[in-house]
Amino acid sequence: MKRRRVRWPAAAALLLAVAAAAGCAPSAQTVTITILYSAFDPSTLTVPAGIPVTFVLVNEDPIDHEWLIGDEGFHDAHRTGTHATHGGVPTEVTVPALETARTTITFDEPGTFSYICHLPQHESYGMAGVLTVEG
Repeated sequence: MKRRRVRWPAAAALLLAVAAAAGCAPSAQTVTITILYSAFDPSTLTVPAGIPVTFVLVNEDPIDHEWLIGDEGFHDAHRTGTHATHGGVPTEVTVPALETARTTITFDEPGTFSYICHLPQHESYGMAGVLTVEG
């Protein structure tokens, strides 16, 4: 029987290179935002650009809310919008009373975005937050 010679140093180097590359890649992130007394907690967040971020939106209020995230033009359109509920768009989420909703967004570019509840009077009551995306 002929023995096959294994080149351990080359195999080990390849394995270490793959492991190192995998360890350097940023992984997905989860952020929990609690809604209580018509306020977002936290009201300021920072996330990295280029990786998926799952937002877990926990509504502890006995009334419905929404979580809409975008730039000022996005919010200007929603302040006068007629959507009773939101769904299917990751940046527009309805969060029913005493329920939890999830959405995942990858922000490709650095920037600053607002998250706001545009239900009647909620924004003026202070139901808004700021998300900073770092490069």
